[in-house]
Amino acid sequence: QVQLVESGGGLVQAGGSLRLSCAASGRTFSSYAMGWFRQAPGKEREFVAAISWNGSRRYYADSNKGRFTISRDNAKNTVYLQMNSLSPEDTAVYYCAAKETVVVVTTMRYDYWGQGTQVTVSS
Repeated sequence: QVQLVESGGGLVQAGGSLRLSCAASGRTFSSYAMGWFRQAPGKEREFVAAISWNGSRRYYADSNKGRFTISRDNAKNTVYLQMNSLSPEDTAVYYCAAKETVVVVTTMRYDYWGQGTQVTVSS
């Protein structure tokens, strides 16, 4: 089992930045590909970004490229999502997810999910 706990969400004005963190515990973190997803009210959960087990490969949703950066620190069992130039359209609950694999996963096919952290961007 892997437990994931997100933090760092909050209220920010448009154009601002936030850094989300996801702390993992339970198994060998470095064996896991990690992803960030988000779900806005009334919408389906969607892919935001993903990173391979060693951080060598990263993928982003087209809407986030150039604004968001995913990274990880395997020594701290933590994955991050740096979000810049936020807009009200980024308002959502953000979830991190984990899957024990060597590939990068950009779909919902993750085995473990956190409880989410709310990000609200005001105009």
